[in-house]
Amino acid sequence: MKDDEMKEINTENEQTDSQTVSGMTTDMADIADADVEFVEEDGEGNTKPTEKKLKEKLAKAIEEKQEYLNNWQRERADFQNYKKDETTRLLRNREIATERFIEELLPVLDAYDMAFANKDAWEKVEKNWRVGVEYIHQQLLKVLAENGVTPIDGNVGDVFDHNLHESIESVETDDQSKDHTLAQIIQSGYKIGERILRPVRVKVFKSNESSI
Repeated sequence: MKDDEMKEINTENEQTDSQTVSGMTTDMADIADADVEFVEEDGEGNTKPTEKKLKEKLAKAIEEKQEYLNNWQRERADFQNYKKDETTRLLRNREIATERFIEELLPVLDAYDMAFANKDAWEKVEKNWRVGVEYIHQQLLKVLAENGVTPIDGNVGDVFDHNLHESIESVETDDQSKDHTLAQIIQSGYKIGERILRPVRVKVFKSNESSI
């Protein structure tokens, strides 16, 4: 065989080998990129899921876990809000019940005040009986104070305060310095905490040159 023919044959073989290798490389790349699910067989011919399948199951499990966690967190937040609202409601109902009870006791306190108002008459009452009544009165005030109920301060000469006092009558005076001050306490007032149960009912001095 001539050298030229040998060179031509070698060239053709090299081209063929190159094409074969190139084709195999392309096929391997296609196989690697293809979305093909492989399984492995154990010694008894049973198939096992591939790593890809396991990863998919793991990703799904993580997604479900996060969904359960999110739902639990929402339910927990809703429950906490419910407990807070329920606690607020119960406290408010307790306050309302206490206020109603105290309001029913106010006439009793007013009766004590009326009895003590006339000092001359009260001093003439038999001492032991008088001391007993005063003790009961003090005990009642103590129980009310323990429940947050206290008398509203109000004395003759204090400046009239719309937030604490209720004027039921004006008393005219020529003394300008007494204008808008308390002339007489008619009925005691009470508050529970900072809430006014009943304002102090008073008579108020009114200067002839002013109006209330």
